[in-house]
Amino acid sequence: MHPLARFVIEVPDFPKPGILFRDITPMLRSHFSAVADAIEALFSAADWAATDAVAGVESRGFILAAALAERRRKGFVPIRKKGKLPPPIVDRQYDLEYGSGVLEMQRGHGRLLLIDDVLATGGTMSASALLAVDAGYRVEHVGVLIDLGLAPGFRWQGQAVRSVIHYG
Repeated sequence: MHPLARFVIEVPDFPKPGILFRDITPMLRSHFSAVADAIEALFSAADWAATDAVAGVESRGFILAAALAERRRKGFVPIRKKGKLPPPIVDRQYDLEYGSGVLEMQRGHGRLLLIDDVLATGGTMSASALLAVDAGYRVEHVGVLIDLGLAPGFRWQGQAVRSVIHYG
């Protein structure tokens, strides 16, 4: 297990009974540069060269993606929950382990590195990648801080999702 895992706190029954939430805010508060370093290290120089922007999924994915975009001098593209972006937008409904939702993003183009904090069932990541394609982007690589191990073998366009911390 990655050394940063010791900063992940387990919160039972959040946001609903039966869900074990992995809280990364203590990690962000204590070692943000270490977190950004760990995620950045998931991707090679060639991966970064083939990236125009870093997309982050609301909300903790924003933090990670924006930091990586700034470090690599790439654009940042937000993927938001419904009603948070001005039009014109593209949207996509998705299911996750404790409900459903709608993600939105503005149209654009270029090659994206897609980042989120956690990969659970893959619902949010799949919806985000498909939404990015619908909006005009090409998703080149996908990475997460934590893979909960609930979606073994989850892939995007034949590529495994890269992760720093893996459970399961």
